[in-house]
Formats: sequence, structure tokens, C-alpha cells
Amino acid sequence: MILIAGFAVVALSVVALGGRLSLLPTIRLRHPELIIATLAGQILVINVLPRALPLALAAALHLATYALAVAFVLVNRHIRGLWLVMAGGGCNLAAIAANGGEMPAARSALAAAGIRAGSGFHNSGAVANPHLAFLGDIFAVPRGWPLPNVFSIGDVVLLAGAFVVLHHACASRLTRSRAGPGRPVRPAADPALR
Repeated sequence: MILIAGFAVVALSVVALGGRLSLLPTIRLRHPELIIATLAGQILVINVLPRALPLALAAALHLATYALAVAFVLVNRHIRGLWLVMAGGGCNLAAIAANGGEMPAARSALAAAGIRAGSGFHNSGAVANPHLAFLGDIFAVPRGWPLPNVFSIGDVVLLAGAFVVLHHACASRLTRSRAGPGRPVRPAADPALR
């Protein structure tokens, strides 16, 4: 949920800086079904079926969604800024893979956000003897704030990548100013489709 809120803030920043979200359909996405399957799989594993699936199966499915995301980024590497999205996702994937399919979360961050562990699979939780803990959910939006939750450095990098992708694709003032006065930047065309 925190990433969705982050994407909403990024989208609002595009509008605030004169970008046009209506330009988003001009991005030439290859194999969009990969990212749709990624998101659907994560929603199912994390939000819909976390207690219905055996832990090992839930962890394996969670990792599989990241494999789909990696495939999507690789086939769409022509999109400016997507490499940064991939770097953030890669940090998260490394932490999750190193901890058997679960993102390790700092106990202090979980406590600050008011999150208590329950039964079943958790996308993020306190892991005994975590590996790559510095890539885990070590930051928190504290309880009492809107959408209290924990997040990682990978999440921050991922949102920075989304910022770059959307501002370039939507021709905000940030990208137009680099093109010179009166020369709006258009979304980069896919060279393979020329």
C-alpha cells in the first residue's frame, strides 16, 4: 500500500510540474502482460491468500513474481529511467531471496509503524537472523500518520525510478527545461518500432 501511495505522489508531482499524464499511453511497452501478472501475483500472495497457502509455496510464488518483473524490465530497458526502477526492485529481490521469500523488517521499524506479526505468509516481517538486513524494511511511516507501514531503500530507489520514468514520459517542466526553451521533450520512441 505504501508503494501505491508513493506512485500517487509521483504522479501528482508530474501534474504539479506541468506534465501531462495523458502522454502515458505513448510509452511503448513490450509484453505488458508480464507486469500485469507480477502485480496480480503479488496481490494474491500478499493480500488475498497469505494465510491460505503453505508458507513455502507462498514464498516461492512471491519470488516468482519478481522473476516476472525482471523479465518485464529487461524487455523494456529502452524506457528512460527504468534501469533505476530495476535497481530498486533488485535490492528488494536480493533481500527477499536471501531470506527465503520474505522481506526482513527491522523490529524497531515494525514497532514504529504499529505492525504486529500474525500467522501465515508475510511480505515483510521480523526474520530470525536476517541476511542483507540493510536492504530490508528498515524505515517506517509511524503509526498516527496516514498509511503507517515499513519500507526499504529498494522501495525508495524504485520510486525515484518511477519519478524519472513518469517525468520524462509526461514531459514535465523538469525534462522540458533540459531540452531548452520552447522545445518540449517527447517520450522516447522505441527504436525497434521505427
